[in-house]
Amino acid sequence: MEGESTRQQKIGKQLMRDLAEIIRLKGMNAYNGAMVSVTVVKVSPDLSMARVHLSIFPSSKAQEVIKIVNSSARELRYELGQKVSKQLRIVPELTFFIDDSLDYVERIDELLKK
Repeated sequence: MEGESTRQQKIGKQLMRDLAEIIRLKGMNAYNGAMVSVTVVKVSPDLSMARVHLSIFPSSKAQEVIKIVNSSARELRYELGQKVSKQLRIVPELTFFIDDSLDYVERIDELLKK
């Protein structure tokens, strides 16, 4: 988060909450039974772009789920626009990434147990 303005951080947190709610309401069936959670949202300085990091469980479905999410990015952005239209003039363009930090932690745990 180095170099991000307070405004970018606040907007990122708001977008994270709203996107998490939208994804939760769609349910696991929309994502082939995988559990999807929003871990981080980073917003560009001009607020036109947002990088959304998703944690996907089980991680074996991550590639499949990220394709589903990317194909429904316009719909997600529209729904997000409905929620933030009062606070933001422009709804940022969304790009989705897999947050594999949990896999990394799990792997470290496994190695430490050996």
